[in-house]
Amino acid sequence: MKRLISTAAILLSAALTLTACGGGDPLTSASPAPAGSGSASAPAAGGKVVIGSANFPENVLLAEIYSQALEAKGVQVEEKLNIGSREVLYDQVKSGGLTVLPEYIGSLLAFVDKTTTAKSKDDVVAGLKEKLPAELEVLTPAAAEDNNSLTVTKETATKNGLTTIEDLVKVSKTFSVGGPPEFQSRQEKNFKDTYGLEFKEWKKTGDATADAIKDGTVQVGNVFTTDPKIIVNDLVSLQDTKSAFAAENIAPLVNKAGVNDTVRTTLDAVSAKLDTPGLVALMKRVAVDKDDAATVAKDWLTQNALL
Repeated sequence: MKRLISTAAILLSAALTLTACGGGDPLTSASPAPAGSGSASAPAAGGKVVIGSANFPENVLLAEIYSQALEAKGVQVEEKLNIGSREVLYDQVKSGGLTVLPEYIGSLLAFVDKTTTAKSKDDVVAGLKEKLPAELEVLTPAAAEDNNSLTVTKETATKNGLTTIEDLVKVSKTFSVGGPPEFQSRQEKNFKDTYGLEFKEWKKTGDATADAIKDGTVQVGNVFTTDPKIIVNDLVSLQDTKSAFAAENIAPLVNKAGVNDTVRTTLDAVSAKLDTPGLVALMKRVAVDKDDAATVAKDWLTQNALL
């Protein structure tokens, strides 16, 4: 699934940026790279590390975390943030113009292998090892995911005994489901084949899916797991126990020639501490509380003894 990024104003900025993707991939947007962001030759391992990011708040935050963690280990870092879409970013990492990029493993695999059917984290990682070019490598993925979900209100979950997507089978024929315009065409067969789900109605709620769940326009909807509106609207994302959605664990994509053991071990240490609830809390600070991403990154690294 390909996520279409939409960046609006600050609460809507990160929150809607993550929900507007609607079933796919935050690094897949049509945004161009800024002038001067073209690729260059890769630095020698142990030299300057160039950290890049896509042009949405979560990816900028992750890049800040990577950057500050590396600087704390004495690595010389240059930041090139808010560049644009995967179509731009991927080629820059491959050529060495960027050394490190926060990535989402399922969407990255779908980008490099259009025929992949991998869903689990292990299968996706195995697919990346096979399909990435020799210049590139994905380091150890974090537990944290920015993934698709089927999400309900806490009241709906409690009333109907819902904790997993499979639990929806007993009520789905009475539920309206919301998501982006392409959600039904991409997921209807998948949900039926994987879980036996059939919904009463599919509604095109787009950027407003989380709000549509909250106000009862739909009973369940496609919301990204790190969307701050899950916290703001007191929503519950149901567990995808049968992997209807491919794993989207966050992992550094690196140009091998530009990283050494210090870079690898430092980024692996970050990934070891980063989980989805923690990332949601960080994104609430960035998106809702309007805290500076660099400050939020520093606080998280300090709390996790990585600075």
